[in-house]
Amino acid sequence: MESNRPTVAELVAARWGDHRPGLWFEGRTLTHDQVAAGAAARAALLADLMPPRSHIGVLLDNTPEYPLWLSAASLARAAVAGINPTRRGPELARDILHTECRILITERARLPLLDGLELPGVRLLLTGTEEYDALLAPYADARPDPSHATPNDRLLLYFTSGSTGAPKAAICTQGRLAAAGRSLAGQFGVRPDDVHYICMPMFHGNAVIADWAPALAAGAGVALRRRFSASGFLADVRRYRATYFTYVGRAIQYLLATEPRPDDRDHALRLGFGTEAGAVDAAAFERRFGVPLVEGYGSSEGGAAVQWSPGTPPGAVGRAAPGLVVLDPETCEECPPAVFDAAGRLVNGDEAIGELVNRGPNPFEGYWRNPEAEAERRREGWYWTGDLFCRDADGYLYFAGRADDRLRVDGENLSAAMIENILARYEGAVAVAVYAVPDPVTGDQVMATIAGEFDPDGFAGFLLAQPDLGTKMAPRFVRVVERMPVTATNKIHRAGLRREGLRCADPVWWRPDGERAYRRMAGEDVLTYVEGPLAPTRDPSEVRRQGLEPRTR
Repeated sequence: MESNRPTVAELVAARWGDHRPGLWFEGRTLTHDQVAAGAAARAALLADLMPPRSHIGVLLDNTPEYPLWLSAASLARAAVAGINPTRRGPELARDILHTECRILITERARLPLLDGLELPGVRLLLTGTEEYDALLAPYADARPDPSHATPNDRLLLYFTSGSTGAPKAAICTQGRLAAAGRSLAGQFGVRPDDVHYICMPMFHGNAVIADWAPALAAGAGVALRRRFSASGFLADVRRYRATYFTYVGRAIQYLLATEPRPDDRDHALRLGFGTEAGAVDAAAFERRFGVPLVEGYGSSEGGAAVQWSPGTPPGAVGRAAPGLVVLDPETCEECPPAVFDAAGRLVNGDEAIGELVNRGPNPFEGYWRNPEAEAERRREGWYWTGDLFCRDADGYLYFAGRADDRLRVDGENLSAAMIENILARYEGAVAVAVYAVPDPVTGDQVMATIAGEFDPDGFAGFLLAQPDLGTKMAPRFVRVVERMPVTATNKIHRAGLRREGLRCADPVWWRPDGERAYRRMAGEDVLTYVEGPLAPTRDPSEVRRQGLEPRTR
């Protein structure tokens, strides 16, 4: 074993012979031993189908096959590319081909996504079929052998969007994932009799790194939910006696929007760990369900992390660890401390906001075949996160946005450039700009400015007809202008568009929650959007801090 670091393969093999229940899914239970045996069978199949260090794509919901193939890949020294099912058409094919997947594991429900795609050299394995079971049958007696795996073996290729427009495949090795699992298991005191509830999609690092890995490291059980359901959440955690779960902020909002019940605290959950819940909703969640939420910031690539700790001020992510600094990207000098007024509004944002940079050691392992993106992250020997922060005099960090054109919608990073390329096909558009506006609860919403002619019904139909428009990409807001604002160098003035947001003199059209049609936005619509479905739990100062207070136009 290299450098005495563990591998995921060793953690998988350690469960061989453990006959305690270890995995639950839709009425089905597998023991830890059965999971290890299933992983060994799949690893043996992989060894016959492709050479070590090859890549497999996994296009699945959260079914038992997902952790089985993650475990199998670790034993076979293969890497799993988590394929995002919200991607469409050529963009979906690009993800599979870019990561050079020799095999794609999927299920019947996802087959329509692959219709018409050209995937040369990719073998499809369809789970839940007789052919699939027959393919695995000869390997039923395989045993997990971790002896060939090394900490430096690639295990995960998970996509993260950036300013280049195309998602980048961040690399995570067995050593990093195993170390992250052990670290989180120690931080949260995970025990073998715990049950981790995985309701976030496993093609994201959130579920694999922060939920599955610590359970594996501690020998805890895992309960899977095919896809997140706010209405099914409590029933699931009670059924499985789940003690831990991970989340993104949008999921917390959906849970708070469910009808309160007298038995909301009747469960075994003791902790939720995630990002972007927001101080107000985190407090409301703990009051209602009796479960504290531990917030953390972590770049998807592993280059920087910030952990919340007791005493962290409202709105802050946590205290800066050694090596983490907020720098002016032009001068590489540290930004002065942030100053807040009595209402919690940042008063020196122009000088205090900069890019979060890790000048200390970090586990960033690069991107798959994307040296330009790696060079952007590694500058002056430091790791640049691409995220904007400010830091107060006590060392606490506050998230302030993104340094490139990324948007984060429902916990998903999107690229404005990609969305612009799609919207540019709209017949009435002379020019298009896409950017983020704050969501009242957490993250962003997509806003587009279109110069030209705009028909709301025609635009809604146009969006439905675009095969590569992911489910999170459709603009919530559309501003219509006669001429696109530009800078002195004739570039679209995106900073000005972001700053004006919804409050502008031009017409703004929007799609309320659950609707596909656009309608002209009026003053009361701004109020509806700002207050949202959880207005009684919303702290007015939190709304003001996000700059979304309504006013008459």
